[in-house]
Amino acid sequence: MQADAQRVWRLPRGFGNFGRMATSASSLAFLPPGSGFPADPVITHVSAQPGVQKVPSPKLTLFLMRGFIDPSLCAELIARIDAERRPSTVSDFNGDAAFRTSETCDFRFEEPLSQIINRRIADFMHLDEAHGEPLQGQRYAVGQEFKAHTDYFDPQGVDFERFCSVAGQRTWTAMIYLNEPGAGGATRFKAIDKLVQPETGKLLMWNNLRPDGSGNPSTIHHGMKVRSGTKYVLTKWFRMRPWG
Repeated sequence: MQADAQRVWRLPRGFGNFGRMATSASSLAFLPPGSGFPADPVITHVSAQPGVQKVPSPKLTLFLMRGFIDPSLCAELIARIDAERRPSTVSDFNGDAAFRTSETCDFRFEEPLSQIINRRIADFMHLDEAHGEPLQGQRYAVGQEFKAHTDYFDPQGVDFERFCSVAGQRTWTAMIYLNEPGAGGATRFKAIDKLVQPETGKLLMWNNLRPDGSGNPSTIHHGMKVRSGTKYVLTKWFRMRPWG
């Protein structure tokens, strides 16, 4: 299962099979620059940024950057999340009501905070803001989690057409920890047994796709239970084609 997208867009009649096109070089060759696919320009750009750490693994591309945003901006974002949150949802629901138990805040593109973060992430990752979904903030109280999942959408899933018919597959994920809970709340990348602890302002970035455009199952990750305090994160997903 995946985190849901804030809004759903549909193609005009006759274009409904876009999202299910074979991920061959010919079918993906028309993707515009700034989408994050192919991944090489993003990897080259991010790798050159001061302070960035690349997790050594042949299975996935994962970057970490401490202090990406300062504590005062994190505090503003936390207040925004607390002001307008709803129960988090998923696509391709598997019947497990406890699979994702956090709360979500849907940011609007026109909000000043959204504009600041969207521009900063897009510039840092060498991506086009037009390919980004609206920002989402997540709040995890004690005992809440998001069980192991991937961010890309399953082409065989019942919700694939609904979420991917226009903007296509998710390419990159950017996630910022906004605070440090008292205990727990780490993100575990299961395929490489990598545990990332929350640190205020820390940015994680990973490529959700393989070189052929198919989803990379090694990006499976678990937002682990918070044991003490509250955890806040901010998530930005990018798509193969412009959002909306």
